[in-house]
Amino acid sequence: MSGKKRIAVVTGASRGLGLETCRQLAAQGYRVILTARDEAAIQRGVAALKGGADVEGHPLDVSSDGSVDAFFAWLAKAHGRIDVLVNNAGRTYGGWSERLPDAAAMAAAIDNNALGGWRMILRALPMMNDAGYGRIVNVSSGMGALTDMNGGSAAYRISKTALNAVTRIASNEAGANVKINSVCPGWVRTDMGGQGATLSAEQGASGIIWAATLPDDGPNGGFFRHGKPIAW
Repeated sequence: MSGKKRIAVVTGASRGLGLETCRQLAAQGYRVILTARDEAAIQRGVAALKGGADVEGHPLDVSSDGSVDAFFAWLAKAHGRIDVLVNNAGRTYGGWSERLPDAAAMAAAIDNNALGGWRMILRALPMMNDAGYGRIVNVSSGMGALTDMNGGSAAYRISKTALNAVTRIASNEAGANVKINSVCPGWVRTDMGGQGATLSAEQGASGIIWAATLPDDGPNGGFFRHGKPIAW
């Protein structure tokens, strides 16, 4: 156990929005587990969070059941609980201009971007329900909203729509004081978003932090951008 500090797990966290989310959670006093697939990237991410941040790295591939199982076995032994889960890991699959990707690309996008979050929730939610506290944030996108479903980026869009469905379904299984919400961080200047994006990583992460630190009377099963509800 790590004293009285809450334990926060962030997936896809070695750079960009995930790394900034780790930074802000650590600044609020959380013990943060920074996860990614590549060990070297994990170490670079942990090293980037200087200044006494309480952060440790651990390998995790959310597209692999074996990797997710191994991670939670380690987590249970090392910390005994999980208080916050940020499902941030995601990729574009085919790029922003891809209109109709093949079935293999579509399946890969759904497996990583949507089922990755599902795999994590399947393990984390029972622990949170037993503890009577938990916050799960699924990092989605406005591009996955049916109200904004246009052409282009089909694999990414559909995978984020599926992640929103994961949020709605899983939130109905949340116990007392457990909240599961989707968050659109906006268009953020990262390797994925590009340097022309309108928001910094710090600004994009703020809505994630809001959902990760909701009070007991906060919402459950919603879709938000910068703390404000948006259409599905």
